[in-house]
Amino acid sequence: MVRVVVTALLSLLAAGNSLRGEQSAPAGATYTNHHVITVPWSIHMVSWERRRAEFMLHSIHAGGAAVGLDRLSRQISRLNSQWGLVVAGINGDFYQREDTFAGDPRGCQIVEGELISAPNGDACFWVDALGEPHAGEVSSQLQVIWENGSSLPVGMNEDRKKMGVVLYTAAMGASTPSIAGQDLVLERAGNGPWLPLRIGKTYTAKVREVRGGGGSALSPGTLVLSIKPSLVPKIPPVKVGTELTLSLASLPALQGVRTAIGGGPVLVRGGKRQKIAGSSFGDYRYSTMMERHPRSAIGWNATHFFLMEVDGRQDELSVGMTLSELSEYLFKLGCTDAMNLDGGGSATLWFNGKVRNSPCDQREREIANALVVTRKEISLPK
Repeated sequence: MVRVVVTALLSLLAAGNSLRGEQSAPAGATYTNHHVITVPWSIHMVSWERRRAEFMLHSIHAGGAAVGLDRLSRQISRLNSQWGLVVAGINGDFYQREDTFAGDPRGCQIVEGELISAPNGDACFWVDALGEPHAGEVSSQLQVIWENGSSLPVGMNEDRKKMGVVLYTAAMGASTPSIAGQDLVLERAGNGPWLPLRIGKTYTAKVREVRGGGGSALSPGTLVLSIKPSLVPKIPPVKVGTELTLSLASLPALQGVRTAIGGGPVLVRGGKRQKIAGSSFGDYRYSTMMERHPRSAIGWNATHFFLMEVDGRQDELSVGMTLSELSEYLFKLGCTDAMNLDGGGSATLWFNGKVRNSPCDQREREIANALVVTRKEISLPK
């Protein structure tokens, strides 16, 4: 595999540039550092073979929760040892950085099958139930359906100002925010599916308690549906014992997905570079698309996965890439599909025990979530 990666990278090298690489103890994964002196760029790449079943991609979140921030290296140090040896990691989705919801991912996140953050219509990377990778825009169809058949869209583990109705799970923390409105504390109704919540599933819940003012306790066996004050008079009457339905659908359907993380935009799809447009980015990201910044991305083709980070904002070392340059680089590397992740000071690549890139803040930034690669020994039948 080293030969495959190095051959692809050599096709990108111009005179005076350099390529450094190493093969780690976990055979099958390779780290390379490509220096393009003329720009300059310092590009860090981890690759591994898709056919190697012992390698697994996981999404993780700081503190194992749905909010919160921590350095990538610390998130990795706290991983479940049952996942196997951690080979590599890269920062994940864009996220909220202030207030109660610091670390709330902007898009979808699924951790070991549990939905902790809802899709928002932006791009998402996921691995389907058959183990095939995908990247594309995913919209939320999460909703609560009342006893009379009426419904309302809901958010998940996020600031209620955005949606008006938000479903909170124990992944949010110890309690819901203390804000005006109504909290419906929910427990399992009947023998249908229950926690942890899985995208694409439908759940029947029973109201255990009706509370005002927020601050409702969150436990592994309960959910809380929080409703803003202006909507409370518009919903059907609710009391202890009322049953309601929670539909966790998405478009496209992600039922059975074990790993997913938001980001965007999609850079390469089906072997074609994508037009970099800002229609789905109504925030600061649009203004930075055509500027050079540190970038992170995940890409793949029929035989390999790639985690890539390019340093930036360091004139002597690396100036960073525009999204168009990032797309072109991944396409020339041989990626048939690729998606951008958060960049700037968040751009971090970890491999074989340490951070390999040079963060532009001169230190690791605390981030919300990440993708990690693990290697677990597989016992073959005798």
